[in-house]
Amino acid sequence: METVEAVQGDGVEVRTALSPSRASDFLTCPLLYRFRTIDRFPEAPDPVAVRGTLVHAVLESLFGEAAVERTLDRAQQLLPATWETLRAEQPELADLDVPEGWLASAGELLTSYFEIEDPRRIEPEATELRVEHTLESGLSLGGIVDRLDVAPDGRIRVVDFKTGRAPSERFEDKSLFQMRFYALVIWRTRGVIPTLLQLYYLADQTVLSYEPAESDLLATERKVVALWNAIQAAIEREQFPPRPSTLCQWCRHQDKCPEFGGETPPMPAVTLVPGS
Repeated sequence: METVEAVQGDGVEVRTALSPSRASDFLTCPLLYRFRTIDRFPEAPDPVAVRGTLVHAVLESLFGEAAVERTLDRAQQLLPATWETLRAEQPELADLDVPEGWLASAGELLTSYFEIEDPRRIEPEATELRVEHTLESGLSLGGIVDRLDVAPDGRIRVVDFKTGRAPSERFEDKSLFQMRFYALVIWRTRGVIPTLLQLYYLADQTVLSYEPAESDLLATERKVVALWNAIQAAIEREQFPPRPSTLCQWCRHQDKCPEFGGETPPMPAVTLVPGS
């Protein structure tokens, strides 16, 4: 869910809304949040991120097939055609310079997925499911769940596919924030707290599982409201300071960041509008 609604002259309208990715941007670096959701500076496609998108698309297509057809061979067959479809749908990918063996590495990630589970034994309620809810405060929460499984007795499992490696224990909680975010939205919209949240890390075939409690989700709700309040304050003050970390080495906006000797352009005027 993007928070920028429209550009009008020299200003922008920003919806009162958060997604896990935009929340993560602000927590990682307020200036990165500004660049992505207020200035909307373009970012060249990253081969690693695009590979992740490709693997997700293949798995979505695979679950659209009859259960008996969900084999590793079928997933590998879907890979080239899915890549061509993505390139056709996203013109910016047409000239993406990918390293040798890039497509084969996506196939290896699919192989890793089959080491984690057998999709022939799973019948998800939905894949790539958009979930949305507006809190009493007016803050809209939303995002896309990779897979939602619902058991006959009503128990809910939320699954998210990651094409990288599992984080160390030190960073597990940060990774689970996204899943608690989704669980909160599902609880508020369905009235049922998901029984299990799972992150599948395909690069090392690791599964990170978590069973949320009501207290967890209430704490998550307080956190996202506080986070949005901090974003609003930053908008009002026009202050989005950089937050240096090891992640800076992958940032596409170093030329505009004072931490790297760049000059940050003036921030456009922002008008907050209700989320939806």
